[in-house]
Amino acid sequence: MKKYLLLLLSLLLILGLTGCGKKEEENQVKPQNQQNDDTDKSGENGEQPEGKVLVVYFSATGNTKAVAEKIATVTGADIYEIVAKQTYTSDDLNWHDKNSRTTYEQNDPNCRPEIGSEKISLEGYTTIFIGYPIWWGEEPRILDTFVENYDFTGMTMIPFCTSSSSGMGRSGRNLAENAGNGNWLEGKRFSERASQSDVESWLSSLKY
Repeated sequence: MKKYLLLLLSLLLILGLTGCGKKEEENQVKPQNQQNDDTDKSGENGEQPEGKVLVVYFSATGNTKAVAEKIATVTGADIYEIVAKQTYTSDDLNWHDKNSRTTYEQNDPNCRPEIGSEKISLEGYTTIFIGYPIWWGEEPRILDTFVENYDFTGMTMIPFCTSSSSGMGRSGRNLAENAGNGNWLEGKRFSERASQSDVESWLSSLKY
């Protein structure tokens, strides 16, 4: 009888040790699986949450507006138009007239035309496209008014312009210098008849 009891106790002891061994193995595996799960979630698709994109533009004749709208469509960006408080007339835009308003403004680097559109909050935006026509080889002075009145710290700034033949000249550098902050990338000049494919090709080449 004692032999049977000893045998039974031995079996119970062996089973107990085996069970403890399995629990220890499970306890060792679980943290590893949990770590893998956390890693997968944090790096899902290799993407991180991105900030909002804004397209800011000034357009006197509609050419820059057309490009701005194409950029906003492709990027899903919000859009903001810089409107002059005193509207530019066709006479104002006459570059053949040495006494025209725009000739006067462009000849004075310190001129700052007043903006008539309401101010916009830049909170949450991380990338801003800023567009304008080329006037007398540079940005319209109202663009200088805009960049000097906002803080672009921590934002990527991407200028673009429209012109019939002139390049960007110093316009992008002028804006960056007048702003005094923000990470300004090299800009892009578009013709007056820029197509959707032209815009898409440029956007696909950007790293921002």
